[in-house]
Amino acid sequence: MRIAATLVALSTFGLAEPVFAQGYGSIGSGPKLGQMEIRAYQKIPKTKIAVQLTSDTHLSRELRRQVMVRLSQRGNEVGFSGGSIMRMDVSYFDFSAGTRNDGWIDPGPQVETGANPRLALPANPIDIGRRGSSSAAPSSSTLRISLTLYEANGGKVLWTATASCSVPSSDAKIAGLGIVNQIFDNADANRVADSAC
Repeated sequence: MRIAATLVALSTFGLAEPVFAQGYGSIGSGPKLGQMEIRAYQKIPKTKIAVQLTSDTHLSRELRRQVMVRLSQRGNEVGFSGGSIMRMDVSYFDFSAGTRNDGWIDPGPQVETGANPRLALPANPIDIGRRGSSSAAPSSSTLRISLTLYEANGGKVLWTATASCSVPSSDAKIAGLGIVNQIFDNADANRVADSAC
């Protein structure tokens, strides 16, 4: 029985191995904050490209406009449909909101009776730091842009680009435009570089 289970496990691994060899097994890996990475499995073809957003926000629409401009400057026709589709994901995470009540924690009602009385919570941010029970929230915000170009027929991935940077919300659009321009300045080469934001 153990031999049969081992053979099934090995055959499953053998079937999964080609997927990792094609570069699809590295989901979750990407460039460090402030860097960009382009993986050009082939050059961006000179076909009509549809640019689709995964989330429809004002920032993502503004950055998609710049992607479409840069694609048209490369000689591509852009539109709502085409022989290739570029999926665009724009994420903005604002970690600078701080804590509720300016860092003060409301200890709530103190219950002294019963088998499990509630322990007192720290009364101010200094106590939190002394006890080491809570880490400070990140003080910056992160903009992340991912572009994936694939064939409309068959879904073969042709090209990907990912970039991120730490930027306040007031500068997110300008930083995003810089990232898009940095990506398309040399889009057909595999590279890891500064995201220019």
